[in-house]
Amino acid sequence: MNILEALGKKILFFDGGMGSQLQEKGLLPGENTDIWNITKPEEIMDVHRRYLEAGADIILANTFGANRLKLAGTGYTVEQVVTAGIQNARKVADEAAFVALDVAPTGKLLKPLGDLSFDDAYDIFKEIVTAGEAADADFVHIETMSDTLEVKAAVLAAKENTGLPVFATVTFDEKGKMLTGGNVEAVVALLEGLGVDALGVNCGLGPSQMRPLVLKLLEKASIPVIVQPNAGLPRQEKGKTIYDVGPEDFAKMMREFAEKGAWLLGGCCGTTPAHIAALVKACKDVTPLPLTDKGDCCVASYTHAVEIGDEPVLIGERINPTGKSRFKQALRDRDMDYILQEGFAQQDKGVQILDINVGLPEIDEAAMIVDVVREVQSVIDLPLQIDTSSGQAMEQALRYYNGKAMINSVNGKKESMETVFPLVKKYGGVVVGLTLDEEGIPTTAEGRLAVAEKIVNTAASYGIPKKDIVIDVLCMTISSDAQGAMTTLKALKLVKEKLGVKTILGVSNISFGLPRRDIINVNFYAMALAAGLNCAIMNPNAEAMMEAYYAYRALAGFDENCSDFINAYAGTTTPSAGQQQGAVSTPAASATPADLGGEAHNGAGSLTYAIVKGRKEQAGHIAAQLVQTMEPLDLINQQLVPALDTVGKGFEKGTVFLPQLLMSAEAAKAAFEAVRAVMDKAGSGGKGQTKKDKIIVATVKGDIHDIGKNIVKVLLENYGYDVRDLGKDVAPEEVVAAAVAEDVKLVGLSALMTTTVTSMEETISLLHAQKPDCKIMVGGAVLTQSYADMIHADYYAKDAMASVYYAQEFLG
Repeated sequence: MNILEALGKKILFFDGGMGSQLQEKGLLPGENTDIWNITKPEEIMDVHRRYLEAGADIILANTFGANRLKLAGTGYTVEQVVTAGIQNARKVADEAAFVALDVAPTGKLLKPLGDLSFDDAYDIFKEIVTAGEAADADFVHIETMSDTLEVKAAVLAAKENTGLPVFATVTFDEKGKMLTGGNVEAVVALLEGLGVDALGVNCGLGPSQMRPLVLKLLEKASIPVIVQPNAGLPRQEKGKTIYDVGPEDFAKMMREFAEKGAWLLGGCCGTTPAHIAALVKACKDVTPLPLTDKGDCCVASYTHAVEIGDEPVLIGERINPTGKSRFKQALRDRDMDYILQEGFAQQDKGVQILDINVGLPEIDEAAMIVDVVREVQSVIDLPLQIDTSSGQAMEQALRYYNGKAMINSVNGKKESMETVFPLVKKYGGVVVGLTLDEEGIPTTAEGRLAVAEKIVNTAASYGIPKKDIVIDVLCMTISSDAQGAMTTLKALKLVKEKLGVKTILGVSNISFGLPRRDIINVNFYAMALAAGLNCAIMNPNAEAMMEAYYAYRALAGFDENCSDFINAYAGTTTPSAGQQQGAVSTPAASATPADLGGEAHNGAGSLTYAIVKGRKEQAGHIAAQLVQTMEPLDLINQQLVPALDTVGKGFEKGTVFLPQLLMSAEAAKAAFEAVRAVMDKAGSGGKGQTKKDKIIVATVKGDIHDIGKNIVKVLLENYGYDVRDLGKDVAPEEVVAAAVAEDVKLVGLSALMTTTVTSMEETISLLHAQKPDCKIMVGGAVLTQSYADMIHADYYAKDAMASVYYAQEFLG
């Protein structure tokens, strides 16, 4: 029986933590655990054996860190370590348990946040999974992922290069967010779209803290769910890491997850064979609940999902060269700033999805659409609609898109379906189906229904469910067909009633060739909404259309207490007043400068706006202009730093996420460089006068993970601090020597691994002894406030912005 055949027949149990078990066997802080597969195989097999005896059905091979980056300098190859890891587990498991290839994050942030490209990440994972399949792993288990783009690279590497089943779990914080901002709904949409065989959550939290996330996963997921919590939260006692949830309490809390529908249970950091034995005992009699297809039609960005349901969804149409000479020129010139401004303007108007169309015959569409998608996603967190008739451009865009995209479009022609449906199946997405085929566009509603049915049935033959299809029954202009509108509305109702699919229209087509098209458009849009239209591709700058949208939501009961309508139109006295004011509120949009608390200098052409939106080139240009009429330090203190504060407050409130935070930091850096260039030229001191106190940052001895430390460095530098980055795997003595030699008053230490917290404690102890006037702030995935207190840190930074605030409080 293979792992897929075993799913659902009974609750399946993973093993528990490996690192803590190896610590008891003499693993040194920061020592590479994976090479023990070769140097100390008996110790590894002993841990596997104890978990097997505890009742585990699945043994994770000791390959968590077996990638080329983490093995560099060890003298061993990925193939050697992975092969030994699988063989060790196989010798113990034999036929009694499944052996999983354990695949973890690379330890690097992917571009544009970090320096690792998607393709390089893919190649790293490809090397691991091909070695794992060759060594006879039963399936690939991707775990502890904190970035949706990285988990996508890992899943594609596994599915494209092996025939093994693929499971994937991610890590959330207590707010229900991944490091890069993804929530449960976004993760489910992405992973189900990519076709993983099971998904879930692991690490970071204990079972009680994980409970709301598990319940949300079970509510949204249509495939088997995996739950692998830590044994509570860690603390330090006498140089050892202790977790606060014992085996019996762990098992009791986990039983609820089994009873509510989780099919696979296990443990992560701090769990032991005793935890797994208690878990098996508590849950082995639970019969797995049957899977149910939740039926959600949704697309997702890297932060959130947008459900296409009864409430109308707006898709902004402005990133499209059709009929727009200025936009065409922007594409020819690769003027990303102009293209992004079109995206920001539509986001500020309240659209939920952005259409991306860059089709011009004189440019390389496949390359351009990838660039535009990446640029837009780096600063705007809305889901995107990939709009192209080129199969090559579509595949490239879908491959590098971070999330589950909307795909525009497929039609009833055999060639179109054979091109598009394999891409939808491979990458996931909600595809727009146009009701036309080799015979053209049917003139009757029934004819369009027949084409829609052909599209739905053909999609099913590719394994694409109808929940991932949105039908466009097409608008024909009433200037040439008097019954065009009524035929469209009848067809819309038919496909919803007969096929049970969602619908979409490009509304403005209805008025082509007529004067005052806005009058026709808005009335037709209202009629279509009443007929059950789910999505409209439209220009959100058309105020009458937005008025119809907000009015419909209020009238249809989607706007509780009419709050969004009131926010948009309070104070207006005539139907055209909204147009005269030229503004519509953005209750569904991501944070704007005003939403984040900025009150001055926050218009679309301001420095604050450019920094908040992460527009690096614009920020540098505006700052260079402003510094001609303002004192440089006044510009820094009155606009640049307040703009960063605006973003920081948004990050704290959860309206801004890590990618946006870092892109805003890059924009602020560009602005600062423009100001500094003027100061240097004028001989006013330049960098030396604008830098504040020096701060040391380092990842502690034995820990090679530097993502968090690098984020903190970027933010501190953008607030003007002189940051000395000692790097990763830094010995306590090196930190102390640098602090003493340079008389540094604040040190930031980072640790991701529980095994390296002892190094952090040692560093803190040495600093307190040899540099008593120096304060130490600590952070990292394994740290908590109580943990920080126990190792005598002066401050626990729960996130990167907290480090900035402490620096401001302590240093000024």
